[in-house]
Amino acid sequence: MSDHLYPANTGPLKGLRVLDLTRILAGPTATQLLGDLGADVVKIERPGQGDDTRTWGPPYLNDDKGQPTAESGYYLAANRNKRSLAIDFTTQEGAVTLRRLAAKADVLMENFKLGGLAKYGLGYEDLKEINPGLVYCSITGFGQTGPNAHRAGYDIMVQGYGGYMSITGEKGGQPQKVGVAVADLITGMYSVTGILAALRHRDATGEGQHIDIALVDSQVSWLVNVGVNYLLSGNVPAPAGNTHANIVPYQVFATADSHIIIAVGNDTQFAAFAGILGHPDLASDDRFRTNPSRLKHRQIIVPLLEELIGTWRRDDLLKACEEKGVPAGPVHDMADVFTSDQVRARDMKISMPYNGAETGAVDLIGNPLKLSATPVSYRRPPPRCGQHTEEVLEDWLKD
Repeated sequence: MSDHLYPANTGPLKGLRVLDLTRILAGPTATQLLGDLGADVVKIERPGQGDDTRTWGPPYLNDDKGQPTAESGYYLAANRNKRSLAIDFTTQEGAVTLRRLAAKADVLMENFKLGGLAKYGLGYEDLKEINPGLVYCSITGFGQTGPNAHRAGYDIMVQGYGGYMSITGEKGGQPQKVGVAVADLITGMYSVTGILAALRHRDATGEGQHIDIALVDSQVSWLVNVGVNYLLSGNVPAPAGNTHANIVPYQVFATADSHIIIAVGNDTQFAAFAGILGHPDLASDDRFRTNPSRLKHRQIIVPLLEELIGTWRRDDLLKACEEKGVPAGPVHDMADVFTSDQVRARDMKISMPYNGAETGAVDLIGNPLKLSATPVSYRRPPPRCGQHTEEVLEDWLKD
C-alpha cells in the first residue's frame, strides 16, 4: 500500500490536529482513539530510539525476509492512525520546531514527569501564550498536585496504590494485578473524554485549557461499588477470586471438560438454573430461595452447585442455560476470542496493509465504537520511527 493511498477519513474529528508527546500505553491509547475518530495525530519520537514500547517484545512484526522489525506487538497495539516525527526537543532547535508545531495544534498530549516539558519551554503556561486555544492534556502517575506528584507511576504500582491488587486474586493468595495494564487504559479513556469536553468549550469560547489527569485518580474511580461498599460499611474487602460480594451464584465453575461462568442476577434466574440442574427444590429451599439468603448460605449452596455442574459438559450446559434465559458464558483464551463468531461479526480483529511486512499486512484489534453517521476509519498502520518527519513539517508548517 502506498504511503499516499489511504482509506477515506470518515471520522467526526477530521481536521483536528493532535500533537502526541506520549509513549508507553495510557497516552498512545488515547491518541490512537482520537486518530481512529479522524484526528491528524503526529507522534513525536526520539530520533533513532522512538517509543520505549517498540522494543517491548517478543513478538515483533516480521519484515519481508522473515526477520523481526523494530515494531513489537506492544507498540503496534496502540499506535495506528498516527504519523511519526522524529525530533530532539531537548535541543534549542528541536524545542523551537516543537513550539511552531504546537502553535498549529488543537490538542497536545504528554505524559512526562511533573515539569518535564516546562524546562524546555514546552509547558502549558509557555504554549498557551502562542496558542490560547490549545487543549493541553498531561498524564502523570499521581497528578500535578499532592504530596506524591513528583513520583513516577507505572501500571502495576498504580494498581497496588489504588487498591485493585488488594481485591483481585484468590482468597488468601498473593496480591494480584489485572492481566492487562488496566490503569493505563482507564486513564487513556478518561483523557479522551476530557479532551473532547475541553474542545467543546474551546469551540464555544476560543479558550483552551490544561487537563490534569492521573493514573491513580483514574484507578480509584474504578473501584466503583467495591469502594463505595467500604465507604458505607468501613469493612475492608479482601480478594474473593471470581465470586461476587453481593450476588450468588455469580462466578466460574468447573465442568466435566472445561469451565463455565454462571451469572445469576435474580431469583427467577436461579429457579430456572436449579431446574436445569435437575434440582428445582433448591429454589424453594428457604436457605436459597432469595439472593440475600443465598449470600448468607454461600458456603452451603456453592459446593452443592459445584458438584452438580461438574457432571455437565460445558457446551451442553451453555446450551441449556441459553434456552432457559440463564446468563452463562465460556472462559475464552486468546485463540477462542479472535476466532469467535461475535468478534468476527463486530470487526474487532482487523488487518491493515503494511509495507515491508512479511505478509504485507499487520493484524490489530479493532475499535469498539460503532457510529452510524461518522464511523471510525483505519487509515494508517502504526508508523516506523520518524517515518513522516519531512511530510509533517511540510504539512503543518507550510504557511
